[in-house]
Amino acid sequence: MSDRSLPNPDGAGRPRSVPLIATFGVLTALFSAGYGVMFTALDDFRDQYGISGGKLGMVVAAGFFSSFAAQVLLAPLADRGHARRLVYLGMGFEVAGLLAMALGRSLFPLLAARFVMGIGAGMAQPAIRRIIIVADPDHLGQNLGRLLAADVGGFALGPAISAVLIGPFGIPTPFLVIAVVTAACFPLIVKVKVHETEVGEEGATRFAFDLLRMRPYVATLLMGVAVFLMIGTFDSLWSLVLDDLKASDFISNLGITIFALPLMIFGSAGGRLAQRFGPFRLATIGLTFGGVFMFSYGRLPTGLAMLAVGVVHAFNDGFTVSATGVAVGLVVPADRQAGAQGLLGGAQTLAGGLTAMAAGALYQSSGRAVAYTACALTMFACVIGGSLLAGPSWRMKDASVARSTTREVAVG
Repeated sequence: MSDRSLPNPDGAGRPRSVPLIATFGVLTALFSAGYGVMFTALDDFRDQYGISGGKLGMVVAAGFFSSFAAQVLLAPLADRGHARRLVYLGMGFEVAGLLAMALGRSLFPLLAARFVMGIGAGMAQPAIRRIIIVADPDHLGQNLGRLLAADVGGFALGPAISAVLIGPFGIPTPFLVIAVVTAACFPLIVKVKVHETEVGEEGATRFAFDLLRMRPYVATLLMGVAVFLMIGTFDSLWSLVLDDLKASDFISNLGITIFALPLMIFGSAGGRLAQRFGPFRLATIGLTFGGVFMFSYGRLPTGLAMLAVGVVHAFNDGFTVSATGVAVGLVVPADRQAGAQGLLGGAQTLAGGLTAMAAGALYQSSGRAVAYTACALTMFACVIGGSLLAGPSWRMKDASVARSTTREVAVG
């Protein structure tokens, strides 16, 4: 790997991290807010436009699959000197998708709109993570944690925007508002200094699949997939299970809020902890406890008991789920970060979507205990496999150890 693909070790020429994080944090939150609005407007699409629940599920799924494709196929371009361009294009696709969402009144326009939004997020978000990692590698854990907090905060903001605007102004309004605010961020992004890779021979790789030869990177994929096994199962079953347990809507909604808050509040601290304690070690601990919590949801007798366990689960996730992104930042060379983060995000997106469908089918056919137990066991298998594949990297705590391990793995 050529040293010219890396930023100066003394930090010369690097953009200042604080305004960088703030700017891209706002943009990340807006991408998530657009999805949050769409997610909470599904019942309005059904009631006012007469689109069935099954067809609306297709709309949601379209975004997951297009995002997966963009993260895997387009994100590596950010490692070849096009990070800023991918952010611009991602913003453009996001704004176009939001406008199409506002104008759509039937299945196919909404399907196309969600597909376009997925492409926008899929190409921009790995590029943003690359920009953040390369700008300040000494604090990549803290900075990735801040991006996670912005991501979750934006998603949580979506329902609030919908609640305030849809009633008095109609379904299109929140989509139009977020589109306008996203477009207004363009001048801010233009002003931010971004370190771009100088493409030489090492930049000729078009996709990130060659990174699968690195065992520590495959370990991050397994652990990252375990996170989204948990998320996909939780999101698809939480409300259904609580409703079947005759719990109140208040408990169901409170549970979703409780899960979001620790990620928003402790995301930065969790990323910093991952870098200092070791991302693989922290991910192993967090995901093991997460699997235990998922197993318990299949057996707790009441909705209140599930909420009580959910509080502890939320704090566990708040401090640990950013560990896999931090691990990628440490084990992969700086000039491959976007492709690596994109492949991780693509794998997670695909795993989350497939898990949500599988969990729903298992719950319907075999019951709550089987659905949650299947999730827990698969998570444990991913964690064990990831820990074994990580090898010496399982103990790493900083970038110097990671780069040494990466070189050893690449040579081996």
